[in-house]
Amino acid sequence: MSTFADAWKAAWDTETTGIDPANDRIVTAAFIVRAPGMDDRSFTYLINPGVPIPPATTEVHGITDAKAQAEGSDPKATLEEIAGHLAAAISRGMPVVAFNQSFDWSILHYELQRHGLPTMAELVGPGPLPLVDPHVIDKEFYRGVRGSGQRKLKPTADRYGVALNDWHEAKADALAALLIAEAQFARYPQLDRYEPQELFAAQQKWRADQQAGLQKWFRTKATPEQGGDPNKTIDGSWPLIPAQRSETS
Repeated sequence: MSTFADAWKAAWDTETTGIDPANDRIVTAAFIVRAPGMDDRSFTYLINPGVPIPPATTEVHGITDAKAQAEGSDPKATLEEIAGHLAAAISRGMPVVAFNQSFDWSILHYELQRHGLPTMAELVGPGPLPLVDPHVIDKEFYRGVRGSGQRKLKPTADRYGVALNDWHEAKADALAALLIAEAQFARYPQLDRYEPQELFAAQQKWRADQQAGLQKWFRTKATPEQGGDPNKTIDGSWPLIPAQRSETS
């Protein structure tokens, strides 16, 4: 039986104008293909999002309005190319890795819609798809993590012995997600026993349960300073977050 370690696989990441996948825009993106015994092949993109990049977001990924406007590519053509890479990998049955996949999958979906392009669901169907989300897997298998922000990419990478530079650079973050996924499949061999459609369904359930637990915490335990609200609603959809309820955690 083929294992994750010896499979052709892909990873991707986006850096954006903000954290609302339905309304924010992609600024940079990266797509990596890994094949056993071969050098990784990578594609990177800088896009002119057509809207201002908030200064706080620039502080995260380093892309200013001036740089995006001067050097960024046309959104429509670039988004179509990114979707094409994803569709090609999925059509070949390759695992496609992204950390917090529902954010990247959703923002790409709404960007494609915005530019009159076929969405991923139109290109490859709604699923089950060979998507792998190390963020969801970490929450399911590595219990007991405490502390604000400890489920973000870098602390998660630290838990699996993954060390990289240039955090919040799309290529580095895509590679980090790929390396975390490889470490997870090595640490939790039961993951390799899932067929792709089974893992897809499992991640959907895990994500729904995780978000329900987070919602309960916000409603019953979080202080107002932590965002506590008895009416807090957190959507648990995966991989596509509905526009009217889109948010990240």
